[in-house]
Amino acid sequence: MSLGALEKPLLAGDGRALAKWISAAENRDPAVWELLARQYDRLGKASVLGVTGPPGAGKSTLIGLLVERLRKEGQKVGVLAVDPISPFSDGALLGDRIRLSNHFNDMGVFIRSVSTRGRLGGLSIATREAVHLMDLAGFDSILLETVGVGQSEVDVRRIADATMVVLVPESGDGIQVLKAGVLEIGDVLVVNKSDRERASELTLALKEMVSLSKRPQVPVVGTSQGDVKSIDDLFLVIQNQLTRLKAARRADRGAFERTELVESWVLGEVRRWLGTVVEDAANPYDFAMRFIKAWTPPRWK
Repeated sequence: MSLGALEKPLLAGDGRALAKWISAAENRDPAVWELLARQYDRLGKASVLGVTGPPGAGKSTLIGLLVERLRKEGQKVGVLAVDPISPFSDGALLGDRIRLSNHFNDMGVFIRSVSTRGRLGGLSIATREAVHLMDLAGFDSILLETVGVGQSEVDVRRIADATMVVLVPESGDGIQVLKAGVLEIGDVLVVNKSDRERASELTLALKEMVSLSKRPQVPVVGTSQGDVKSIDDLFLVIQNQLTRLKAARRADRGAFERTELVESWVLGEVRRWLGTVVEDAANPYDFAMRFIKAWTPPRWK
């Protein structure tokens, strides 16, 4: 079935149609942009929460608990896990889908892994389109999990309405956390596995950093998988931050989105062209200058 025939099923919330449209976005199919251009006025209903943090911090477990909480509220939930690229297949490693297996049979939950495909910042080029496609499919909340944490992770803030950074006591001392860019990224700071040793020290260090920063409204929350109240408290904090930040974030996003879309398309065309060139020249600078002078951007077909 053609993508065009899957437009109505997508808008009706069909999961199989959504999966095919996201695959088309990953494959840079122009039909995706054409769809999003036609349906752009429908976008903006879903709340988008970015979730990031170092490997092993328990991001996927927390996401699973938040999905359960959102489903109790009657919300339709999408989870987009941006996985590291496989060095062999160029595909996503799919680890997060395994950890979220409890929700596989829930028709109100859609889980998808996408590969970073070499993109810095922890997000793939198609991630924004995938989020928009989930929005069109009628999801109330979208949880966007990124690969890791660091200065390059600020990409998530370009897509999410609010960002949650998940840390654990083993994340290191306060100075190291600050160097990782946590305060620039996070709208909610979570000390997960807060029943472990040194959790209180990390929580205190984060609160002190927040009080001294230019972002004093960033809450610090302790969570533990076995503590239901801590998950409920986190849920309420997230909802408050989404309410507070959503409108302003989206108002600031337009100019960046326009630039990013054009840049991503041109870069993709350049890489595609380079892949067809057999060049024996040993001088990469000479080759690059000759390419720039000779290459003409392709027209939209």
